[in-house]
Amino acid sequence: MNMKISRRSLIKSAGVAVGLGAMPMRFSWANAPTKVGVILPTSGVYAFPGQASRRGVEFGDQINKERNGPPMEFIYADTESKPENGRVAAEKLIRDGCTVLIGAWDAAATISAAQAVEAAKVPLVINVASAPQITEQGFTQIFRNFTPATQLVSNAVERIRELTASTGKPPKNAVVLYVNDTFGQSALKAMQAEWARTNMPIEILDTIGYDVRAKDLSVEVAKAKATGAELLLPITRVNDAIMIVREMVKQDYNPMAIIGPGSPGPYEKSFTDALGKYGDDYMVCVPWLNVKNPRAVALAERFERQVKGSRFELNVGFSYEAVEIVANALSRAKSSDPAAIHAALKATNITDHVMFGGPIQFNEKGQNPNIGVALLQNKRGTPTVVGPKDLAVAEPIYPMRPFDDR
Repeated sequence: MNMKISRRSLIKSAGVAVGLGAMPMRFSWANAPTKVGVILPTSGVYAFPGQASRRGVEFGDQINKERNGPPMEFIYADTESKPENGRVAAEKLIRDGCTVLIGAWDAAATISAAQAVEAAKVPLVINVASAPQITEQGFTQIFRNFTPATQLVSNAVERIRELTASTGKPPKNAVVLYVNDTFGQSALKAMQAEWARTNMPIEILDTIGYDVRAKDLSVEVAKAKATGAELLLPITRVNDAIMIVREMVKQDYNPMAIIGPGSPGPYEKSFTDALGKYGDDYMVCVPWLNVKNPRAVALAERFERQVKGSRFELNVGFSYEAVEIVANALSRAKSSDPAAIHAALKATNITDHVMFGGPIQFNEKGQNPNIGVALLQNKRGTPTVVGPKDLAVAEPIYPMRPFDDR
């Protein structure tokens, strides 16, 4: 039975809403479970992060059941890493009875899916996707709990500034290697704008693009090395990040530091497992687990014990958090009606959650503006928070150690 929610009750709910982890929920709704569609690239070039994201959703489902949260049935759709399949998947899930969706990880697929949910008036909770245009096209059904590239890169540039200023030996110049897809182009544009806006005292000597499906990056790495830049700024996915480091080892390319300005890949287990000691010292600025929140750390440790061979990295974390957001909205809407879920999502105010940052809230564009960005460095195969200082649990290794000395 659908229940109407008054404006007064919504405002009241917004004031008292808390994260699912703050207290066990008691949900006595007798209706059938709400069908939640999940759109992810679990095959194709983005399969690694897509599969990690699915594990995050599954873990969120498990924890929600343990806490007696609102009943949900998750239905999965694979985009096969093809942007156009975002809309196809969304339309199918909606036809199958899903009244709220989660996804779609890839920015291009997310934009594609957003067109379908807009037409059907079904809300979409975005777990990972950073292209700024997602929230700039007037979509009314999207709720993005991830940083747009502009905010991500702005925070990343600040983390880089903090690191290089504190060492007493800042690099004089840099070179950018970037994946030439929707995400990579957005991130590069945002980084160049932020570099100029803040008068960053590190000259960018060159920007070198490559295709996301490239099988060999020896030429691009050679070009980067030839610039003589002291800092390498890679904007990557996981497969190409691995290829870049392997080529750097082969070509004996040892800049002062490798710092990804908001780049997926280097924190993923597939990266650190593939590269071993050569993946260490690599730094990246990304949204991350709140390592100063004991509940968040305990959940991450439980996930890693339970899902052998997996890491609670950002793909898992934001997908887990997407389930919390949907469950939190359903607990207040007490309805599977898309309009009621949409109204509840607009009133979201989750203060105790797993990822670093302020409360989960959504502005008029459907963006959560309160997400923080950490500086990670791989240490003995584990991404470790080294900045900002109030979140750091270790000191950074800078300059990085030459590959031959490891």
